[in-house]
Amino acid sequence: MLLLSRRSRPAARSDVSALPGTTGRRRIYLMRHGHVDYMHRRVAETGNTNDVPLTALGREQATASGKALAHVAFDVVMSSGYPRTRETMERVLAENENPVPAADTEPGLVEVHGGRITGVSSRREMAAAMAFQYDSAADPGARLFEGGEIFAEAIERAGASILRLLARPDWHTALVVAHEGINRMVLGWMTGNGLAAVQTFEQDLACINVLDFDLVPAETGEGVQVARRIIKAVNLTPYNYVKHGMNLTSLEFIFERYEERPDE
Repeated sequence: MLLLSRRSRPAARSDVSALPGTTGRRRIYLMRHGHVDYMHRRVAETGNTNDVPLTALGREQATASGKALAHVAFDVVMSSGYPRTRETMERVLAENENPVPAADTEPGLVEVHGGRITGVSSRREMAAAMAFQYDSAADPGARLFEGGEIFAEAIERAGASILRLLARPDWHTALVVAHEGINRMVLGWMTGNGLAAVQTFEQDLACINVLDFDLVPAETGEGVQVARRIIKAVNLTPYNYVKHGMNLTSLEFIFERYEERPDE
């Protein structure tokens, strides 16, 4: 998909280092990708859940979020690099009224790596297995299933990825498209409560979070450091702002209720 090329522009301008009206504040619009089907026939054929594409519903959700963000001029745009986050990013930017920069990839924001799931043979069983995985994230050595990534390591790489972005000069507004689990890690890190907070943050499909950072010169005299983290908005879904009828968690919906459409 080549949705970025028609509005591409050079590197970010050197005069955009803080949000208008502020002296050192930057904003990240952190999104989750649109709907996917982890039991899609493509996954069955390849065995690779990382390669799963957006469904027709996911494409609609991404477009809806793009329309909501159409007036926002982004200086930096990036995704985790997985097909579902790249396509979501591209569909969001296709609706944008402004020129957009070349897209970057941040591998540190790929999804929390899951381990082995046994005894699961249906969508409903998968939903049940996933339901409470983040509730015990703060327990010492807790992982995402047997052999999966240690949550403490996942939140460390999530925070480090955001700090790398903040260390880049000459921007004030960024779009970052990632995943449910890693977004939870970012939000937990934002609160200062770490893994004890991650189970609280639902991340619906193609949702938007708005994160602000007050930056000051680093004590070493080189670069900047974060003086304050501000969560302006969490889990906004432009296709259904008030969540009416969205009574399932996103994982329950993905694994229990979604039915493939003929065009998928």
